Amino acid sequence: MNGKTNEEWLVLVDQALAGNGEALETLVQAMQETVFNFSLRMLGSFADAEDAAQEILLKVITHLADFRRESAFGTWVFSIAANHLKDYKKNMFAAHPLSFEFYGADIEHAKISGIPDLTQDVDKALLAEELKLSCTNVMLQCLDPESRCIFILGTMFKVDSRMAGDILGMTAEAYRQRLSRTRRKMADFLSAYCGEYGQGKCHCRDRLNYAIQSHRLQPDCLPYTAVKTVPMETMVEVKTAMESIDDLSQQFTFCKAYASPETLRQSIEAFLASSLAGAVKRP
Repeated sequence: MNGKTNEEWLVLVDQALAGNGEALETLVQAMQETVFNFSLRMLGSFADAEDAAQEILLKVITHLADFRRESAFGTWVFSIAANHLKDYKKNMFAAHPLSFEFYGADIEHAKISGIPDLTQDVDKALLAEELKLSCTNVMLQCLDPESRCIFILGTMFKVDSRMAGDILGMTAEAYRQRLSRTRRKMADFLSAYCGEYGQGKCHCRDRLNYAIQSHRLQPDCLPYTAVKTVPMETMVEVKTAMESIDDLSQQFTFCKAYASPETLRQSIEAFLASSLAGAVKRP
């Protein structure tokens, strides 16, 4: 969420609770990109992320009166999002969870040769970039939900250990230890298998037809390369993350921030314009 101080957020919260529609809209707009990108990394697809982000934003709006100011406003929003996303059962990977063992075996044993050209005359460099971004995002699904949440908060949003501990209900030291182990696990996998971010033999350009054949890539639908990216600073107040950022950080450059879909903005605006917006007022 953008660089407002907590005091500025609290002023907006008070104004929204008093029925100020502009203040409420400002709060929602400031949260939207952060919540969407958090959802995208936790759930692995744009469609699931949009649905979950809408649910989270509506939950924040309708429970605004429950914000007790025992933590910073941003911490409260992240806590709602984290709890919602860790228990989310409607995404495409909920029924069929992934693992690093599965991903590694697919890289080692997939028969990628002998498949006809399925790229439909779409630029192969564009398809390779789409596959790379999609694959590395889906790879996060190999982590259990809490480890995934820890990795995203620490690596993408660079949340400091005290705040992250408050969000996840653990001590700052426990969070730092979990983050270090999870980053190492991700880095080891990338180094062993991925030729794009590590020293592995898997290169996206060599697996295009295999990915299309297995329905992991659709030449006529390229959400990662079609959507614009946004600077991280527009989404989250970047703090000094942990005590240091080690040399693994360059291996996680796939953690880009994306603009949330226009349909998400429209759905939230429709909600704000409805009579239900009055539900945020103090009782």
